[in-house]
Amino acid sequence: MRHYITRLSLLLLFLPGLAGVKVFAQQVNLEDVANITKNKPFTFNGGISAGTVIYGGTPQPGRQDWTYYLNGNLNVNVYGQINIPISINLTNLGSDLSYPSLPNRLSFHPSYKWATAHIGDVSMTFSPYTLNGHQFTGAGVDLTPGKFRISAMGGRLLRKVDYDPDNANIMPNYSRYGYGVKAEYDTEKYAVGLTYFGAKDNKVDTERITFDSLGIQPMQNSVIGFNTRISLVKNLTLIAEYAVSYLTRDAYAPKDGNGIVNDILNKRTSTNTYHAFNARINYQFLKNTIGIGYERIDPDYQTLGAYYFNNDYENITLNYARPFLKDDKATVAVSFGIQRDDLNNSKEESTDRYVGSVNLNYAPNENLQFSANYSTFQSHRNIKSQFDYINETSPYQNLDTLNFTQLSQNLDGSMMFTFKKTEKQNQRINLNMSYQESADRQGGISTPGNVSRFVNSALGYGISFIPQAININSSFNASYNYGGGVESYTLGPMIGVSANLLKKTLMTGFSTSYNMNINDGDIQAKVLNLRLNASYRILKKHNLNASFVWQNRNITNKKKTDLTTTSLSYAYSF
Repeated sequence: MRHYITRLSLLLLFLPGLAGVKVFAQQVNLEDVANITKNKPFTFNGGISAGTVIYGGTPQPGRQDWTYYLNGNLNVNVYGQINIPISINLTNLGSDLSYPSLPNRLSFHPSYKWATAHIGDVSMTFSPYTLNGHQFTGAGVDLTPGKFRISAMGGRLLRKVDYDPDNANIMPNYSRYGYGVKAEYDTEKYAVGLTYFGAKDNKVDTERITFDSLGIQPMQNSVIGFNTRISLVKNLTLIAEYAVSYLTRDAYAPKDGNGIVNDILNKRTSTNTYHAFNARINYQFLKNTIGIGYERIDPDYQTLGAYYFNNDYENITLNYARPFLKDDKATVAVSFGIQRDDLNNSKEESTDRYVGSVNLNYAPNENLQFSANYSTFQSHRNIKSQFDYINETSPYQNLDTLNFTQLSQNLDGSMMFTFKKTEKQNQRINLNMSYQESADRQGGISTPGNVSRFVNSALGYGISFIPQAININSSFNASYNYGGGVESYTLGPMIGVSANLLKKTLMTGFSTSYNMNINDGDIQAKVLNLRLNASYRILKKHNLNASFVWQNRNITNKKKTDLTTTSLSYAYSF
């Protein structure tokens, strides 16, 4: 065993020296250490492809009349554990070669039974409010012994960036280090967990004046989180999470008070306390599922364990779903939500949002399926202008003039009917439609210029000849757009045929389409497309490909013909 572990250690030490292999993560299972040397030391796989593209027709800026390309890739696998990829791309427009060099990001994730380690440039997530996917350079571990779930991490969150007067657009920053742990006890009836995450910028006194002049102060953060899941009664589950973030925006600020807690948190006069909370209850009875959720995040809530964080909002959501009819052939799901911001009533404007949706699915038999979805989004915005108060002559003056409401409605429906399904043939018809509308209201009135409507529809028919491996698909497509008081239509048919010939070694396809655009009652464009493609496989590893595209455009009585053809190309994989 010592011999195997030595080989593995040398292998892990050898890889960083390979330099620049685009390797982001390598998984090594230590339970298989004894089997590693049973694999071949090196295995190779990859491929190469070459071809040309010829373009003819109306000249287009930046479009080459003739282009050739040569692409190749090679992957070297070491003992079945480590991958080293190499690739090359060559065209008449330039070339690119990727080969082993020092990687920007490198990580290992060795595992043994219920323990997994994360070493190198990795990311971990404890919860949305503490550590949430922030990448760090260091080490972490996930342990799952029995009913316990334990995770821990430590390392550098941010690399120090020095001030460079020649690159004023690049903002400098202090180096930042973080550490944290999450412990959870999880059973079938309940779960309870506790999380701590801390982060601190490494202060550099010699650069304080420069950083202060740029408005950059060293920060510090301590976040404590608690989460639980409880089965209150049968089919009734409560899930809740609470977090409190102590964020110090200037670590140079004087200390704020005395005491053990203040010393542990290193509280300063620039330290603020923020709270985040969410809870949801799910209840199931007689095939009904009801859910109620609530989430509240304080204004300016932030954790240094996340790159970006939404705050200053409160959400309330309601959900209901259940199946209907015999054998649950129909299902209905309804949801509604309310969100508001400006929780401290300190912003110049506030926004209320209302979201509702209904989803219906009905499948009376295996040959017929229906689905419909409707959702509405409404956002109410109240701009608090100081002139409301300066020029006000009565409590009711200009009550709604600065109140805006944005509405968005979406309706989607689809139907698929298979009216012939045998071992030799399959025929089907499908219909898809979608409708979307958005509007702005001011003072309760929607003006025509602030309303937009979009309708898309497609009616399709398809037939498959199974023994011959031939598929025919056709459709008629139509779309309608309305915006700024102008109506626009686009409509036309499409048909395509594909076939697998010569014992499925030759795959061919043909399609043609015609569409017409009508803008405000006038025909603006007519477009005809023809497409051909073929692919032939030789000895499973060799492929010959060819395609041809012809397009004819007639735009505002100006005829324009484009011809693009891809000549024979070759691909080989090993």
